[in-house]
Amino acid sequence: MTDTVSFGYEDIPATEKTARVGHVFSNVARNYDRMNDAMSGGMHRLWKDQFVARVKPREGEYILDMAGGTGDIAFRMAKSGAAITVADINAEMLAVGIDRAATRGIDGLVWTEANAEKLVFPDRSFDAYTIAFGIRNVTDIPAALREAHRVLKFGGRFFCLEFSTTVWPGFGDVYDAYSHRLVPKLGQMIAGDADSYRYLIESIRRFPDMPKFEGMIRDAGFARTKVEPILGGLVAIHSGWKI
Repeated sequence: MTDTVSFGYEDIPATEKTARVGHVFSNVARNYDRMNDAMSGGMHRLWKDQFVARVKPREGEYILDMAGGTGDIAFRMAKSGAAITVADINAEMLAVGIDRAATRGIDGLVWTEANAEKLVFPDRSFDAYTIAFGIRNVTDIPAALREAHRVLKFGGRFFCLEFSTTVWPGFGDVYDAYSHRLVPKLGQMIAGDADSYRYLIESIRRFPDMPKFEGMIRDAGFARTKVEPILGGLVAIHSGWKI
């Protein structure tokens, strides 16, 4: 990892990013789902459904859902009967997920405060590792990918849902204009916080494109990597296998 990393459009010392990202998510935790609906027109729900359909969780499997604090992915996977551990570095996000699980009557999930770069789980603990809209906020992404590989069993699968760069002509320009001009205003209106949502949009623009991120997944040791673009790559499902 380099001495400096991106925080939105800023380049900051790597030692500062985890705390600054933590502050952002502590600020947005209680309004996270409302803002996701407002920013995507509700489409994030369809993307997450498609993501879980690709994971194909099964009864008896052990699955780690990293950066899954609010429970959106875990709740979808819980229907399968898999044993799911929800991990997130942010205690406020986990608290939202725990409250939502109680409201929905979803039992049996394990909730753990954990850093994706330094997981406490033993080697070869899980059949699948999922992370949705979280990897771009990690300070040392290659370290997080190596940790994902380490905690997976042989034959285990890695799935990541993340914003990327659309290759549809003209669509990227329209989305950039919308996201940079309107999303911070929505954040101010709904959550009283424009700055946190400005960072979240800027972090998307600084994230590696689909081929580069797929290469990072391969570099972490995964094989049979694949990218499934959504809306031309505005969002993408990345996957790989530990073999």
